[in-house]
Amino acid sequence: MLLASGCGAAPPADTSGAPIAHPAAQSDDGPIASPDPDWPQWNGPRRNGICNEKDLLPTWPTAGPKLLWKVSNLGRGWSSPIIVGQRIYITGDIDDDLVIFAFNLDGKPVWQAKNGDSWTGQYPGARACCAYSQGKLYHMNAHGRAACLDAATGHEIWAVDVLERFEGPNITWAISECLLVDGPRVLVTPGGKKALVAALDKQTGRTAWTTEPLAGDRTSHCSPLLFGHAGRRIVASCSSTHGFAVDADSGKLLWTVPLKSPYKVNIATPVYGQDRIFYVTPYVHGTCYQLHPGENGPQAEKAWSTTLDTCTGTVLLLDGLLYGSGYKEHKSWLCMDWKSGQIRYEFKGLTSGSAVFADGRLYCLAEDGTAALLRPTVDRFVVDGLFRLTPEKAGDAWAHPVVLHGRLYLRYHDTLSCYDVRNRK
Repeated sequence: MLLASGCGAAPPADTSGAPIAHPAAQSDDGPIASPDPDWPQWNGPRRNGICNEKDLLPTWPTAGPKLLWKVSNLGRGWSSPIIVGQRIYITGDIDDDLVIFAFNLDGKPVWQAKNGDSWTGQYPGARACCAYSQGKLYHMNAHGRAACLDAATGHEIWAVDVLERFEGPNITWAISECLLVDGPRVLVTPGGKKALVAALDKQTGRTAWTTEPLAGDRTSHCSPLLFGHAGRRIVASCSSTHGFAVDADSGKLLWTVPLKSPYKVNIATPVYGQDRIFYVTPYVHGTCYQLHPGENGPQAEKAWSTTLDTCTGTVLLLDGLLYGSGYKEHKSWLCMDWKSGQIRYEFKGLTSGSAVFADGRLYCLAEDGTAALLRPTVDRFVVDGLFRLTPEKAGDAWAHPVVLHGRLYLRYHDTLSCYDVRNRK
């Protein structure tokens, strides 16, 4: 079903056979950056947690970096901010509504709008981040309502009930996918009877292409990665029991690999680099696959497995090394060799969490509410800063950090905090 607000009659609900414009030209090997500036989507420009900023603080004061401002009353949730130009966009559940907020860079409110209902089931709160593209915002709430809004005003342009259109059930802890905008399309993973993945026209919400469903499977909490490999543009993500990849231009399913956890939950975005892709599932393990040419496109062959079992956090690939936190098997942070999967070293001073990389260091937020600045060296992590984001020990500080223009943004439920991490030497 297509819903419309202030935009005239709703277009047909399914135009999957209609021709669409080809997106960007073929990419070089590696994660593909958004053409929009700053931090326009979840996990950064390339959705890989890597920030190119320099001249940041080499160490933090005991109490942490200087707090510039703090915004409260965001509602409950775990979504991180995205930032483009002079605007910050973030979501939260307030009473019965999913609310999208826009702030200026001083934390002053600009507008707020709704995207359907809040999530009141287990672990209530907003899940997904917004995505920005060419003056518009895209967001999907916990019930599968994908919406397009004018980024300047919050006015809704179109909305689609993704689960209804593609006959997909919601999942135990609700839809959490941070939408991926690819050229003229926005990608969703309904995991339904009519589509595993679907591309929607970002101007209208109409269906552009679909990927065949996986029998007996459904969607999970993963957000996809767009990358270039062997002259193709590929989208990789996870369903409830598989890691998979599809051709970004046609939706053709390229490969699936088994990825089963006891709760059929896969959360961490896949990692790609040097003709290899890494999938990880909580409570079990992570597996790296070598990509080889196949008759109908690249195929994935197992290279190695590891006991790293990242849950809600991120896994980062930097200069041939993989960094991430464990969950059940490893209640710690690991540095691993990308070629072999061998664990180089382990840091047990921080619980499971997420991180972004900037200026030679990991900016970490552990789920217990501890923020840390970790510097990877040849044989260990060096702690260059540590402070508490939450006044008391938490267990659900799951929002991912953001570093942009010398500022560190950390969210815990109804509060977004902005810190100055510029090196004013």
